[in-house]
Amino acid sequence: MKTQIRVLNFKHLYFLFLSTFIQLTVFAQDGGGTSSKTVTTTTKTEFIVQPWMWVVGGAVLLIILIALLRGGSSKTSTSEKVIVTKTND
Repeated sequence: MKTQIRVLNFKHLYFLFLSTFIQLTVFAQDGGGTSSKTVTTTTKTEFIVQPWMWVVGGAVLLIILIALLRGGSSKTSTSEKVIVTKTND
């Protein structure tokens, strides 16, 4: 019985805290109606929109991929071939 009362008290305290927090956030958003806001807009060109950036980025990516794929396989070999022949003496 005591555990049920403690759980109910905890729930009441939780909802009291939650409702107080919600009220504080709502009142904090109230501007009072006396503020003056000035909105300025600026035009800013993003670099990602420009097509030449995509071409340069693609070329750099292609060069990096070619360097990585060709760098791992070298055609030079330092081993020597040895031919062994068997003679009947």
